[in-house]
Amino acid sequence: MDRLNGLARRLPTWVVYVLGAVPLAFLVWGALTGGLGVEPVKAIEHRLGELGLQFLLGSLAITPLRRVGLNLIRFRRALGLLAFFYIALHLVAWVWLDMGLRWTEMAADLVKRPYVILGMLGFVAMIPLAATSTNAAIRRLGPVAWGRLHRLAYVAILAGLAHLVLLSKVWTAEVLAYSVLGLALLALRLLPRRKARASQVS
Repeated sequence: MDRLNGLARRLPTWVVYVLGAVPLAFLVWGALTGGLGVEPVKAIEHRLGELGLQFLLGSLAITPLRRVGLNLIRFRRALGLLAFFYIALHLVAWVWLDMGLRWTEMAADLVKRPYVILGMLGFVAMIPLAATSTNAAIRRLGPVAWGRLHRLAYVAILAGLAHLVLLSKVWTAEVLAYSVLGLALLALRLLPRRKARASQVS
C-alpha cells in the first residue's frame, strides 16, 4: 500500500485528465469509422452516460479507499470533473443527436419517461459541484459549507443509478453491478457518520 501511495504522490493530476479523455477519443474514432454498430447515436449516448457514471463512482470510492490506506484524495476533483464532463456530453448527445433539438418532443419525453427526469435531476445536482470545484470556491464557502454542498454527489449517483435501471428495464449483469457498487459506496460513506452521531447522542 505504501508503494501505491508513493506512486500516487508522484503522479501529476493532469495525467488523470489525459487518461480520462482516452475513452472519448475511442468513441469519436468509432463514430468516424462506422464502428459503433447499426445505431451509432444510441451507442454514443450509452457510452457517454456509462463513462459519466463510472467516473462518478470512482470519485465516490476515494474516501472508502482512503480508510483502508490507499490515499488518492488528490485525484477526486479530476474524477468528479470528468464525471460531469461526460454526463454533460451525454445530455448534449440526447438533445442534439437523438432528439434533433426538437424541444416539444423532449418536453413530452420528460412527462412520459421518468428516467429522463431522473437523468436531468442527476445532471442538475452536479452543476454546483463542478462550479465549486476550485480552491477559490472552497475558501469562499468554507470547508464545512463546501462539504455539505458536495453531498449533492449522493443525489447525483442515486439519480444516475435509477436512470440506468429504468432505462434498461431489465436487470442485466451490468446494471446489477453498477447498482450494487453505487449503493455500497454510498453506504460506506454514510454509515460511519450515522454511527458517530449515534455514539454522540448516547
